Amino acid sequence: MKETFHPVYRDVVFKDYTTDWAMLTRSTVATTETIKWTDGKEYPLAKVEISSSSHPFFTGTEKLMDIGGRIERFTKKYGKK
Repeated sequence: MKETFHPVYRDVVFKDYTTDWAMLTRSTVATTETIKWTDGKEYPLAKVEISSSSHPFFTGTEKLMDIGGRIERFTKKYGKK
């Protein structure tokens, strides 16, 4: 097996920098930064903008908006007569 052909599969910390939530997992992502984890070891750090701790769907802050009166137009066109 060629060593330069396959990506390096290693332990990596993914950190959501908007909420400071972090998770240690295995990945092939290429990073240059490192972070000290709770076990005292240094791991590569991959910064992400959105995770399950900050995404509106998972946090329950998702808002549904009626833009342009679509509901009123639907009920006017197909509502009870």
